[in-house]
Amino acid sequence: MKPTLFVLAAGMGSRYGGLKQLDGLGPHGETIMDYSIYDAIHAGFGKIVFVIRKDFEQDFREKILSKYEGHIPVEVVFQSITDLPEGYTCPEDRTKPWGTNHAVLMGKNAIKEPFAVINADDFYGRNAFEVIAKELSRPRDRKGDYCMVGFRVGNTMTENGSVARGVCSTKEGNLASVVERTAISYDKDGRIVFTDENGVEQTLDPTTPVSMNLWGFTPDYFDYSEREFRRFLDRDLNTPKSEFFIPLAIDTLIKSGEATVKVLDTDSKWFGVTYAADRPGVVEKFAQLHADGTYPEKLF
Repeated sequence: MKPTLFVLAAGMGSRYGGLKQLDGLGPHGETIMDYSIYDAIHAGFGKIVFVIRKDFEQDFREKILSKYEGHIPVEVVFQSITDLPEGYTCPEDRTKPWGTNHAVLMGKNAIKEPFAVINADDFYGRNAFEVIAKELSRPRDRKGDYCMVGFRVGNTMTENGSVARGVCSTKEGNLASVVERTAISYDKDGRIVFTDENGVEQTLDPTTPVSMNLWGFTPDYFDYSEREFRRFLDRDLNTPKSEFFIPLAIDTLIKSGEATVKVLDTDSKWFGVTYAADRPGVVEKFAQLHADGTYPEKLF
């Protein structure tokens, strides 16, 4: 059974502005998603599912989905802040989406096979898709047998500001914890640093694994997620900016012993448009990847 790629494309890029997901960055107007889909097809994925907001469905179908016809089956599901489990009602003043793991829950009825989760506006690189497709394609004999691609933090930086990364610690090849660090940057000496919760500057080795939201799950994850989402809502339903993130659910499942998450290494270099100033560099990188033959003149 070929795995499915689940693309989280419902968000707005507040720091960059506009719908980053629809921004043409390649030589022929390719979006970052186009490269992810191309790499996923070549890595052995058999279906793509997108989660988007209903209000830009028409643009999305016209500008994005039409180009994949004949290449791979595609489905669309929608994320809405009002889509909550039975017994819960969205507060009237809520405007913020419920977070990445709420977006994942929207795929429950569309995905019946092992699946990988990615952000729509991140470039992950071909090797990252290859290693997670291989891992998702192996037989499993238990629930909670998950994985993630651990990018080397040195391969995920931008020169134009700080980045937020889930810094991972591992034990025997499995994820032990993910700590979200919201302001990782280069210092004047070129070291990768962040300030911890005690106000102390810490240095990260460039090979330290970080989460770039490239996760691998089996369908049982939906049931665990729904349970944890209910617990989240019991605590934070009326907290206006609370969000139900994937690492939050994963951390709970690891600590309870219900899941293990194998950390897969990759030499792929992430890039994306975190800031508007990143855009010219990303355009240049895509042009070079076409010029050196990594990608054909036209992807689709």
